[in-house]
Amino acid sequence: MARTVKGGTDARRERWKGHREARRAEFVEATVRAVAKHGADVGMDEIAAEAGVSKPVLYRHFADKSDLYLAVGQRGTEMLMDRLGPAIAEEGPLRVRIKRIVDAYLSVIEEHPNLYRFVVRKSFTDRPVEQDVVDQDKQLIAAALARLLGDYLRGFGMDSGGAEPWAHALVGMVQNAGDWWLDRQSMTRASLSGYLTTIIWHAIDGLLRSAGVELDPDAPLTMDFPGAVPLDEPRLRLVDPDADAEEA
Repeated sequence: MARTVKGGTDARRERWKGHREARRAEFVEATVRAVAKHGADVGMDEIAAEAGVSKPVLYRHFADKSDLYLAVGQRGTEMLMDRLGPAIAEEGPLRVRIKRIVDAYLSVIEEHPNLYRFVVRKSFTDRPVEQDVVDQDKQLIAAALARLLGDYLRGFGMDSGGAEPWAHALVGMVQNAGDWWLDRQSMTRASLSGYLTTIIWHAIDGLLRSAGVELDPDAPLTMDFPGAVPLDEPRLRLVDPDADAEEA
C-alpha cells in the first residue's frame, strides 16, 4: 500500500508532481537561454538542444508551443517584477523614485531584448493563447503605480480618483518609448531615463500646482503615508495657482 501524506494524497503522486514542476522550470530557463542566443524566432529544436533533451521530452512537459510560450512569458514577468518591485517600494525624493522606476524597466528590456521581443511578438505560439502576458505585465505595473500615486494624492489632500488612469497612461508611455528605443538604440539608457523622468515629473508637478502645492522634487519625502512630507516643512509650500495670472 502506498504511503500517503496529510490529507490522504498519494505521496508518490506528490513527489512526481514536484518533479514535473521542477523539470518544467528547468526547460523554461533553457528556453530563456535559447531565446537569448538565437533570437525571438527560436525554434523547438534549438530549445531542446539548449535543454539537452529531445523535442518529445519537451512535449511531455508542455501541451504545445503555446503552453511553453506562456510559461516563458510568466518567467519574464517574474524577472521584470523582481527589478521593478524594489524600485517602486524604495522611498526617496519623488524625482529619484520616478527615475529609479523608469530605469528599472528599461534595464530589463535592455538586458533581455530577445526575450522581450519573444513575448511581445507571440510569433512562437501555435494557437491563440488565453492569456495576454504583456497586458498582464502592464496591469501589474499600473496597479503598483496607482497605489503609489494614490498615496501621494491623498497625503496632499487631493482627489485620488485619477491615480489609476494616470498610472496606466504612464505605463503606456514608458513601454512605447522603450519599444522605440530598443529598435533604434539612438541614445543611451541613461538619456532615455532622464527624458522620461523629466516628462513624468513635470506632469506631476503641474497637477500638484493646480491644487496649490509646490514640491521640491529632490527633497526626501516623509509623512504619515509612505513618501510624503509634512505640509509645514519649508521644502513644501502651498501656492496660489492663480497668483501668476493676477500678477501678470
